[in-house]
Amino acid sequence: MLKLYGFAASNYFNMVKLALLEKGVAFETVPFYGCQNPQILAVSPRGKVPVLETAKGFLSETDAILDFIEETQEGVALLPTDPFERARVRALAKEIELYIELPARVCYVEVFFGGRPTPQALRDKAERDLLKGFKALKQRARFSPFVAGEQFTLADLYFLYSVDLAVDVGKRLFGIDYLMGMPGATALLQRLAENPNVQKVAADREAEAPAFLARVRAVGSPGR
Repeated sequence: MLKLYGFAASNYFNMVKLALLEKGVAFETVPFYGCQNPQILAVSPRGKVPVLETAKGFLSETDAILDFIEETQEGVALLPTDPFERARVRALAKEIELYIELPARVCYVEVFFGGRPTPQALRDKAERDLLKGFKALKQRARFSPFVAGEQFTLADLYFLYSVDLAVDVGKRLFGIDYLMGMPGATALLQRLAENPNVQKVAADREAEAPAFLARVRAVGSPGR
């Protein structure tokens, strides 16, 4: 059986978890917090989550894990069959990660964990990059009703667990609603929130939240 290492507050962990649930794959979750001690590095080379344990060993990096799951597991397809459309879905997912998730992430400690303010230069860059990232998403995504079209895909995993956090950063730090003028994106978030598997992931995250916040306060870092 596959084993998914990570913690329920991690958006990347939840991307993989939702993929497994959507495909109906049996798996076990293993509590695992990223750090640099030797035991953790033996599983995750950079001390990050998620990690997937397979019969052949450990896999890290979310996009590689998702590709492995898609290529080896049965269940609903998370990528189209057409090569161009498959590449387009992967491009959308990568654009959401690079130009929405990562710029917002530099502000997470301040916004979500009550940590020290984000340095002004990083804050200014995050604001500029997020504006560009959401502009590109508005241009590139179809939202008919899912990010890439009629099918739920890997792009929706990145959308679901990146856009909501980035929108919170925009509202709390910059007074900007990045989804203004994007009714399709707002409707998709609402649609996904009604998915039973999404609700299960959210319930698990909520249940773990007190312990996770206590750990963050103790070690001074949320991990990934």
